[in-house]
Amino acid sequence: MTNTPTADVAATVAQIKRLETAGCEIIRVAVPDAEAADAIARIKPQIAIPLIADIHFDHRLAIRSARAGADALRLNPGNIGGSAAIRAVVDCAQDHGLSIRVGVNSGSLEKDILASHGGVTPEAMVASALRHVDLLRSMDFEAIKVSIKASDVPRTIAAYRLLAVRTDLPLHIGVTEAGALFTGIVKSALGIGMLLAEGIGDTLRVSLTRDPVEEVRVGFEILKALGIRRRGPELIACPTCGRTQIDLFDIVEKVEARINTLALPIKIAIMGCVVNGPGEAREADIGVAGGKGVGILFKKGEVVRKFPESELVDVLLAEIDRYHAEAQSSDTTSSENETLPSKRLEANGEKHP
Repeated sequence: MTNTPTADVAATVAQIKRLETAGCEIIRVAVPDAEAADAIARIKPQIAIPLIADIHFDHRLAIRSARAGADALRLNPGNIGGSAAIRAVVDCAQDHGLSIRVGVNSGSLEKDILASHGGVTPEAMVASALRHVDLLRSMDFEAIKVSIKASDVPRTIAAYRLLAVRTDLPLHIGVTEAGALFTGIVKSALGIGMLLAEGIGDTLRVSLTRDPVEEVRVGFEILKALGIRRRGPELIACPTCGRTQIDLFDIVEKVEARINTLALPIKIAIMGCVVNGPGEAREADIGVAGGKGVGILFKKGEVVRKFPESELVDVLLAEIDRYHAEAQSSDTTSSENETLPSKRLEANGEKHP
């Protein structure tokens, strides 16, 4: 989700383009007022990914966003007005071929549900979500996706597990308000990762109090760790020990800064021991290891050549560039020989509007 004022079209488009480069496949923008809704019409022609309008409290903003070109709507039907208002949004969504994500957070449950379930429990969150789903379906609307997020991991996981056995609708998963960088990464990796490992979840968002580009990066790291999606480099490095005789921390930081914008799936190893390093990183596509003034370059665990330790970073980056160029050349040749159009890999299990 963007964190720029949506009405600031230039800033919002610039951020979305950065997110596209990072691998974001669906973007959500806040729509707090009419100016933000109208800005969607100017944002859409400048971006390449579907745009979701995030609406609260005023159903007219949902309608205005749909007419401005939003690809989908995210709203809580319980806080945008009565049944007439919801019906107006549903009719507009149907007219424009849009889906609606029913977004329920632990802090926004209805008073009667809180009373009947004894507070904010996973069961209460599911009851709220299904009430909204039933309301939309009573209006003959079926293009629905659901999210039920909490800021703590156990409640989030429990709620999604309950919901997953109650509906076959697509689920958007995440841990909301996860926090700053380290806390947020841990919470998101546990919450999102455990759900994905159980086959629960069709789209995801990592929520960090950071640049949203970092959210996308963490999301892909979770997917890579589970073997679900592979995008961009995977960097493996030894944790260091008393045998390490090189500044491994500095080397890893320099290499990581250069490779984190690459989309090429490649496994890179940086090891601190020339004796055990290549064997421990046998599955890496390419890697380096250093110690006692000597560096080695290895591929798939086999030593390719030796060089001065001072050249570790330069040798590895040059080899990555070479690997990247060869991969691009191979992709070009493959696409020229294709007889069928390639399918775009979607982030979720449903078709975008």
